[in-house]
Amino acid sequence: MKHRTDVLLKTFAAVLFVSSSNVALSATVASKVKPDGKVTSVSRHGVATSSASRAMAALKPETLGVVGHRQRAVGVKEVVSSQMIREEVPGTNALKVLGKMPGILFQSADGQGLDIWSQSLYMHGFLLNQVGVTLDGIPLGDQQYHALNGLNVMNALASENIGHMDVSMSAGAESVASTSNLGGSIEYFSADPKHKMGGQVNQTFGSNSTMHSFFRFDTGDMNKTGTRMFVSYMRNNAEKWKGGGNQFMQQVNAKLVQPIGQESQISALFDWGDLDQYSYQDLSFDMLHNGGAGIDNFIGTPNAYANAYHLALAANKLPGGSLPAGYSKMSDPYDASYYDGGTVERDYLGGLNLDFALTHRLHWKTVLYAQGQYGRGTWASPYPWYSSGLMPNGSPIFDQITNVHAQRGGFTSALHYEIAHNDISAGVWYEHYHVDEMRNAYYEPVLGEGSPINSMGKLPSPMANLWGDTFSSNSFTAFVQDTYHVRPNLNVHFGFKSLLQTVDGRETANLSAYTGTDAIASGSVTTAKAFLPHISADWHFLKHHELFFDVAENVKSYPIAGYKMGASPFAMTQSAYDSMQSQGGLKPETNWNYAVGYRYMARMLMASLYAYHTNLHNRLQQVTSGPITNPYSAVMNVGGVTMNGVDAGVTIMPVKGLSIFNSISWNHATYDQDVTSGGVRYGTQGQQIVNYPRFMYKASLTYSWHGASAHIDTQYIGERNFSYIGDTHVPGYWVTSLGARYNFSDLARRSDRYRYLKHLTLSFNVYNLTNTQYISTMGENGNPMSGDDQSFLIGAPRQYFGSVAIEF
Repeated sequence: MKHRTDVLLKTFAAVLFVSSSNVALSATVASKVKPDGKVTSVSRHGVATSSASRAMAALKPETLGVVGHRQRAVGVKEVVSSQMIREEVPGTNALKVLGKMPGILFQSADGQGLDIWSQSLYMHGFLLNQVGVTLDGIPLGDQQYHALNGLNVMNALASENIGHMDVSMSAGAESVASTSNLGGSIEYFSADPKHKMGGQVNQTFGSNSTMHSFFRFDTGDMNKTGTRMFVSYMRNNAEKWKGGGNQFMQQVNAKLVQPIGQESQISALFDWGDLDQYSYQDLSFDMLHNGGAGIDNFIGTPNAYANAYHLALAANKLPGGSLPAGYSKMSDPYDASYYDGGTVERDYLGGLNLDFALTHRLHWKTVLYAQGQYGRGTWASPYPWYSSGLMPNGSPIFDQITNVHAQRGGFTSALHYEIAHNDISAGVWYEHYHVDEMRNAYYEPVLGEGSPINSMGKLPSPMANLWGDTFSSNSFTAFVQDTYHVRPNLNVHFGFKSLLQTVDGRETANLSAYTGTDAIASGSVTTAKAFLPHISADWHFLKHHELFFDVAENVKSYPIAGYKMGASPFAMTQSAYDSMQSQGGLKPETNWNYAVGYRYMARMLMASLYAYHTNLHNRLQQVTSGPITNPYSAVMNVGGVTMNGVDAGVTIMPVKGLSIFNSISWNHATYDQDVTSGGVRYGTQGQQIVNYPRFMYKASLTYSWHGASAHIDTQYIGERNFSYIGDTHVPGYWVTSLGARYNFSDLARRSDRYRYLKHLTLSFNVYNLTNTQYISTMGENGNPMSGDDQSFLIGAPRQYFGSVAIEF
């Protein structure tokens, strides 16, 4: 794909570039040493609080901050408030907001970042399933597509209900309940119910018939003890920007808070989610160059089923087969478009937080949670496994649908004790999950003899069980940590974490004519690490200056996935699994992370420099080849990765209301050795890791005046390796977005004539302002060792969104 850069965009970027920032895009909380030697937090507006942690806890919805977590000195924690989310199109995935930060790459095929199949987030070279993620202390698991041990945060909490996010791109706190945090942590915190009764109504209209609605009601304090709750409903529906079909989701959230005395409280969170999304078709370079970026599945287009039917006949070399116009130039035209493909999810999540002050110095916090999920991934295949090329009913098309039924539950419990100059914490986490995963086949009708099935709706009985797996897991972690306050401006932290996880996987179905094997993997795997140390320090010296370092060892438990569904020991055949075990087996991914940083925080200038080094061992990858409908898939240990990187940045605030932000990120992450696969040795040593760029540049210009605000953001994402040996890569690209908001409350205060408008906010956003065509998500079906593969997606074109919000 030819890469084009708009001249005006280059000029804009050059004007903005000053250096870079680890910090954020509006307001930032800084540190200051008072004359009495105590460390306080000072916002750019000069408001001080007693500690950074209190500043984080006290963040109001209209305040945006990025701070170091100085009280516990567990490495850099950047705090992103709800204001940063509100600058985006309402309903936008919070992960896309994080994608504005240095060192983080977020990719999606749609402008709001809601297409669950295409979501991809990398943090300093680590994929999201290698990052610890929690919501109000509830572990959310691996975050991959149809994660068997968790829930995508988009399905767990409406973005309007997010209070703030704590992001650590270093080692991640040992107290975070996760078995996957190799490269940091993301902790989401839901907004509390308001003390005053009221409500909120948001409505958004946009390109591709986008309609986003959000309704929330707060009870306010219902009694003298302060009992309060909110209930919200969110609905988002949009047509795909290419092809046909829509992407729909709706969600109910509820939260109850019951204060107990001055320092204790109980809170409960509930989520119900319903998602039905037709997916964008995965592309290859062959398809892109010879068919164009507009190729997609047939569903929702004129003569959709007839076109898919004739293509399937052609794929099986049967009479009546034909290809759509323009497909004949492709080397594999039959996999370019299917009748349909999509995702269905039904999610339930409940959590109970118990936060008790046992004494003035001793606190006890426990989280109890449970989750249930039904998931479905579907596509219509033009490749029956019968030698005739037709299913028994005479059709060349059948639907293959992967169904997931998952249940999990567990608890975390921790004590925190303050004595002398020490903050001591110790805690445990236990979780059990059970998953049944089954791929079934469903008849599609002979052309003209009935309607195709609705893969998003109620399904008929399957005509065959293609394969099935069942998984049962028990996880246990424990941690101990101490932060010693050597001086008021110097903190030293030491802690360690222990992890034990056992997973049993068993085959429940296998149609060998489809899978090509007599048996798929069954067995048991255990991840055990008794001592994972974490050491860090944080020093505030002189005025406005801060130094810190962070060192930790981490482990990721074995990823769990069904047959050919990921880089999992259970995703292969039984013979491959047995061979792997006889040769010592796969090993869990481990690493050592080292980070050092410097910050300068003042009223008009904030600058930072963050450097990191990682030694990653036993990196597991899914390597694929063959047709996307039923590819050959291997799980491989691609050896070690050595990673060195730097984030640097600056935010300048020359006048009141104006903020100019720039960041650059450089990441040199290369494989340590070559890989042998299928008897062929591939030269991966020294190659940049796949899917993550070596260089990124991000900039933002924000201005606010009274009730009005506007911002323009731009990103340059550098070249990315698509194949492991680097002979196929994706070119770099620029993408720019802008937004403007006006809140009438300021106008209402200045004139009684407009008092009825005081709770009204209007906003307008443009995504991909220059209409850049670019490759977004890569490797969703795995990456090839060399050459091409059908495993990337095109980013959305320019889109417009307008919103109105009313609070009462």
